[in-house]
Amino acid sequence: MAIETGRGRLNLPETERGTPRAATGLRYRQTLTVALLFGGYAACYFCRADLSVATPMLVDELGRRGMSHADAIVRIGGITSLGVLAYALGKLFLTGLGDYWGGRPNFLIGLGGAALFTLMFALGGALPVFTLAWAGNRLTQSVAWAGLVKVSTKWFNYSSYGTILGILSVSFLAGDALARQTMGTLIAAGFGWRALFFYAGAVAALLFIANALWLRESRVEAGFADAEPNPLNLFARTEERLPSIAALLKPLLKSPAFLLVCVLSFGCTVVRETFNAWTPVYLRDSLGYSVSKAASMSAVFPGVGVLSTLLVGWMSDQFGSGARALVLFFGLAASALALIALMSVGGHASQSLLPVAVVGLIAFCLLGPYSYLGGAMAMDFGGKQAAAASSGLIDGVGYLGGVLAGVAVARISVSYGWHGVFVSLAAICTLSAIAAVWLYVLYLRRRRGHGP
Repeated sequence: MAIETGRGRLNLPETERGTPRAATGLRYRQTLTVALLFGGYAACYFCRADLSVATPMLVDELGRRGMSHADAIVRIGGITSLGVLAYALGKLFLTGLGDYWGGRPNFLIGLGGAALFTLMFALGGALPVFTLAWAGNRLTQSVAWAGLVKVSTKWFNYSSYGTILGILSVSFLAGDALARQTMGTLIAAGFGWRALFFYAGAVAALLFIANALWLRESRVEAGFADAEPNPLNLFARTEERLPSIAALLKPLLKSPAFLLVCVLSFGCTVVRETFNAWTPVYLRDSLGYSVSKAASMSAVFPGVGVLSTLLVGWMSDQFGSGARALVLFFGLAASALALIALMSVGGHASQSLLPVAVVGLIAFCLLGPYSYLGGAMAMDFGGKQAAAASSGLIDGVGYLGGVLAGVAVARISVSYGWHGVFVSLAAICTLSAIAAVWLYVLYLRRRRGHGP
């Protein structure tokens, strides 16, 4: 597997070209690194999908305790929002530490915390424990993706960022889809919601052990030459370690293009988190699916996103980093149209497959372009110096928007139905598409300022 794919050629430093044994050894270690990061981050999503899949059962359990259906939906939405807020705060204030102590510790903290707090949720029996465990789960997970990005900058050359981050972005989609499918099978077999959380925690624990044993911080640590960062990154003028967090953040926060990517992350994350959190509830309450069938069918959103992410990741390496803004524009504009279509096809027939197909279409249009933001674009801005901080800020602002996907979406669905939810999401996609056009304009200006 030739991972370094600079438009079809193995992109190795001069000291490694002409040494087939070294090149083969590097490819092997890169493949192992990708496998470990992929599996570990996929396991994190087992510890996120569990609440979404279990929500219909938790709502029923709260109903048996005397709470109305609408109030139960809002309470679960509140837990979801608090978890997303904890995740956003962790992204904003904790992920940059990976630029000082390394990406591997960040990744292990995220994976280990996911396992521990998911098991705590399973052992809980009341809303306060559920809330604490879910917030702890999301807070510790918040540093994992930035750790993955940081490690990737130290293993791969910049000409491969789109492809590599496309592959690694599939991890959270594949993990989400596999978790929902297997959890749906567990529900159909008669297992309750606690079993889903024990199952997710066990998967995360196994991948934590594997990464703790075999993941290495960089290819230099493994005995190979250093990776090449994007020469247009905001820290290209210095190879020295920056003296403070302020020195790390200042170039990012002064960049209009970087701030615009943060805005795009805000809009995209609202839409993505809404479908991640509420698709099983929508399928059961609006289309009449059983709890187990709704859990399995909700896998269409991350499942279709796998193809989209791989496709757009490859495209960005073929056509250059500027193409990412254009792909974002077309994907967001198409998502807005698909959301409008979803309003007209939903609810016409019990267990209709047409709304499920439209949800898949939205996933295809949205999730591939979305994967650019906290992945390849973060690496482009931060380089090896500040990749973790760049990714954390982009994702952190995004998940501040994702807070709306919890309690706000719950209240809109209760007050205005799912039509109201889809109208709101379509408006967000439209505004984000306009922002993507402006991002492309900024890219053209910056490229002219730095030559071809």
